[in-house]
Amino acid sequence: MIYTVGGTKGGSGKTTFSVNLAVTLSHIGHDVLLDDADDQGTATDFTDMRSESRGGDVGYTAVQLLGKAVGPQVQKLASKYQDIVIDVGGRDTNAQRMALLVSDVFVCPFKPRSYDMWTIEKVVEVIGEVKTINQDLQSYAFLNMTDPRGSDNAEAAEQLAEFGELLYADAPIGHRKAFANAGAYGQGIIEYKPKDAKAIAEFLALVSKVTDLKASVINQITGNSVPAA
Repeated sequence: MIYTVGGTKGGSGKTTFSVNLAVTLSHIGHDVLLDDADDQGTATDFTDMRSESRGGDVGYTAVQLLGKAVGPQVQKLASKYQDIVIDVGGRDTNAQRMALLVSDVFVCPFKPRSYDMWTIEKVVEVIGEVKTINQDLQSYAFLNMTDPRGSDNAEAAEQLAEFGELLYADAPIGHRKAFANAGAYGQGIIEYKPKDAKAIAEFLALVSKVTDLKASVINQITGNSVPAA
């Protein structure tokens, strides 16, 4: 499977989800390629930190393919890996569109804030244009960095559920410090100690909805718990 994690606004948690997805898929035993297609290079920084802390064994292969090179180069590499995760920047870029043309799944995080919600129609527009060529693309939206209380989460979820081209994955992830703490050590949320059971459960619930992995398989391999989809 080829996964692109993107959107049209920065700061929504794309790289955090991308690197955690790559780490989780590698823990399950998949041969994974992580492409940092964002010129900010945050996924590359994460991998460098991970390599330093793990003696060079990061568990996946990392590359940095940018711009128009993303599509053709990923296609060439697709047969060599079970899964490819492409982390693109929070803008409507050549890299994102080229990635979507060769992807099986598009995952787009949104924070439950007005500025993020205002970008939904633009994301749907991009998906519609890409699907004139890549008709099999599956696109998912999820809420990230949600609030512990209040109506914003429910209102944002209701907005996301209105768009057929962008399926709402009802597996929100709260604003949990454990993700940042884990990333600072080049670790995925499933690896970081002390474990944040809620953060792990939320993340794996989302993984079970946007991948073809069954919750029971994720539970067995990672030793964590996620509700069945």
